Parts: sequence; C-alpha cells; structure tokens
Amino acid sequence: MLHAPVYWLVSWLLSALALWLVPRVIPGIQVRDFAVAMIATFILAVVDFFIGTFLRFLSLPLIWLTLGLFTLVIKAVVLKITSMFTPGFRVHGFVAAFLGAIVLTVLNFVLRQVVFA
Repeated sequence: MLHAPVYWLVSWLLSALALWLVPRVIPGIQVRDFAVAMIATFILAVVDFFIGTFLRFLSLPLIWLTLGLFTLVIKAVVLKITSMFTPGFRVHGFVAAFLGAIVLTVLNFVLRQVVFA
C-alpha cells in the first residue's frame, strides 16, 4: 500500500488525467493543457468540499428520491462553478457539464481501479 502523501499525489494526478481526457469525449468542455487540468482538479476539490457538500446537504431528499442520481446534477454544478474560477478550463452549458460529470466520474473510477487495484 502507498503511503498517504504518495497516494494523494497519485490520486491528484489521476484525477487531473481524467479531467484532461474529458474534452476528448465531450465537445462542450475545454482544457488548455495538462497543467490547467492539474490546477482545475485542485480547484474542483475545493469547490466540491465547500459548495458541493452544502448542495448535497440541501438536496438530500432529492438524492434519496432519485436513489443518488441527483448527485450527478450537483457534480455538474460543481464542474461549472470550477470552470468559472479556472483560466484555461471552460464548460459551455449545463448539458456539457452534466455529461462531463458523468464521464469524469467513470474515468476517475476506471483509472483508480487500474492503478490502485
């Protein structure tokens, strides 16, 4: 098992790689380069921690009613907010943010399974 700092670094790089790959699948998302993906990944984590947690708390009944699927809407909102704070990272519209959130979640899962399994 990896030590915590190494695990966090590898995890951050995998998340940045996933974010860098998303625009290759979703045309409404733009990431200028891998360095921007690394910065956007950090900002995405901060936005998700503060705003995403608050949104999940407020929408807990909707999350329960939709069996967790509403969390994809929250992830899309967090992705869109992140694009507002990150130069070189753009999300054009809610549909692109929603599809990007789905692809980003799947890519993160697959990359972590390949590396950490």
